[in-house]
Amino acid sequence: MLKRILVTMALLLGATTARAELADDYKLILLTENFPPFNMAADRKNYATENNVHGINADIVRELFKRAGIDYSLTLRFPWDRIYKQVLEQPNQGLFSTTFTPEREPLFKWVGPLASTGWVLLAPPGSPLRLTSLEQARQYRVGAYKNDAVSQHLESKGFELANSLRDQENVDKLLKGQIDLWATTDPVGPYLAKQEGVSGLATVLRFNDAQLFLALNRDTPDEVVKRLQTTLNEMKQDGSVDAIVRRYL
Repeated sequence: MLKRILVTMALLLGATTARAELADDYKLILLTENFPPFNMAADRKNYATENNVHGINADIVRELFKRAGIDYSLTLRFPWDRIYKQVLEQPNQGLFSTTFTPEREPLFKWVGPLASTGWVLLAPPGSPLRLTSLEQARQYRVGAYKNDAVSQHLESKGFELANSLRDQENVDKLLKGQIDLWATTDPVGPYLAKQEGVSGLATVLRFNDAQLFLALNRDTPDEVVKRLQTTLNEMKQDGSVDAIVRRYL
């Protein structure tokens, strides 16, 4: 019995010490972008802070940090290319919703997945075009979102893309015939198109399934990553994540 008590005390002391590794004033700077329905500004503008940022993953992250007891600030900015590079370079900063890829894995520390998505090629409404492989898309003009995981993936495959700084710009390009296909994320692409008053875009090809994460700068303390991941796992188990998703989808 004494041995069991001592073991229990040691475990509790270890856990307390681990949590105490963070300074009382420790704070993470979180950045995101308009990427509906996962994260978006309440007024649809390209700048928002704190409670003016909402969406599936924004709500998950907000609850995640509250439960984990880690202080943070949250800002939605534009463009993605800039905030992506900022989090790469500056400690104690995080970025969501960031698609996990093997190429990106060593660049960040990861918490997730927050949500699952698919990568698609979209054509204008009513288009009869259907593809069975990504290779078949090389003969078409493809628009994408600069430095997004989808565009990074296609560029790594040798595609020459018409990249835009705002993904919703591709809706207008598609309708005007400036591009033949829009490489984007489902359900983000159709959601953005709907905001622009366009529905019924044709899915020409679904070529990848992906997962969205919170990506943290490599200098983020391991204790932060561990605490956040443990808390996220608990939120999934108790149904909190599913409840948030149901509010939007």
